[in-house]
Amino acid sequence: MNRRSISYLVVTAACLSLGSLSVVAGQADHPGDLWQVTPQMSMAGMVMPLPPQSVCSPKQWTRPPAGSGPDPSCVNSDFMMSDTNTATWRVTCQAPPSTGVGQITRMGAEAWSGSIVFTSAQGQITINLTGRRVDGCDNPVQ
Repeated sequence: MNRRSISYLVVTAACLSLGSLSVVAGQADHPGDLWQVTPQMSMAGMVMPLPPQSVCSPKQWTRPPAGSGPDPSCVNSDFMMSDTNTATWRVTCQAPPSTGVGQITRMGAEAWSGSIVFTSAQGQITINLTGRRVDGCDNPVQ
């Protein structure tokens, strides 16, 4: 598997796993918040914007990002809220072998930003993320 394929898998896993993150915000009549998530990958001096995604997530941050996107070998652990605005966690993937550390900080009720930094034998990949709340939603990813 080449470096570009590995990067794509890691980026996709990171972006899709964000479905369980959220913040306390907005409308009480919806169980979730609909976020527009904009990822940007950087590695070895190269920066690559990725397509935005819409993510319906629960309102409360209670655990790290669930699921691992296309790679079921990724496992999230060590979720912690360091204060009322910041979530941190670790991610370990078996295929391709890599480890990562994620952090997302809330900037009010309508936005957040953060990153996931993955390290593997091929090098380090950083996924910078921004989230903007666009609406409430009814089927948050659990």
